[in-house]
Amino acid sequence: MVDNFRCQLERFACAWEIIIVDDGSRDRTGEIADELAASDPRIKVVHHRVNRGYGGAVISGIKAASLPWVLLCDGDGQFDAGELARLVPMAPNYDVVVGRRVQRADRLMRRLNGKAWTALVRLLFGIKITDVDCGFKLFNRDFTRDLELSARGAMISTELMVKVAARGARICEVEVGHLPRLAGEQSGANLKVITRAFVELFRLYGDLRAHRNGAR
Repeated sequence: MVDNFRCQLERFACAWEIIIVDDGSRDRTGEIADELAASDPRIKVVHHRVNRGYGGAVISGIKAASLPWVLLCDGDGQFDAGELARLVPMAPNYDVVVGRRVQRADRLMRRLNGKAWTALVRLLFGIKITDVDCGFKLFNRDFTRDLELSARGAMISTELMVKVAARGARICEVEVGHLPRLAGEQSGANLKVITRAFVELFRLYGDLRAHRNGAR
């Protein structure tokens, strides 16, 4: 993935960095990431001594970013860096460009769960995008700088989108390809993960309602 991005980023930016978040991995991920960073000063590594979850990894990556635009990309190899060609042209007119997976390469149940979750998010928060959990998003850093984020699980994608929308970000959605996952295991269907996502979802909803009521 790092080599893929190194090749593609030269096409789209005169200055770039790659931030790898090692979320308490128990294999050689951290060691390999450090070797990559030692070979190229544009590669940074953030290490978590213990696993903080998907949300914790995303938060650390955003905090470590230093350039004007931030691309979030899952590390499971299901997105090709060449898909930046679809997102980057939209950047002059929008503050957030969100990928929408076409022909999503996941099992049927995972796809159905994703559609149901997105429908619930749209209902609760008025978010218009149709693939809120797509792990390929481009943000103007002005809208993520100093953003208070608390979700530690999959709810981070929803929290991010709700909070940048509240800051007045102009958001658009573009179609991106989605590749089959070749290694590792998905945890999105894990009951513990799902339960935590719903707890964090309704906590966010309650916090926003309290904030709106207090602002009246």
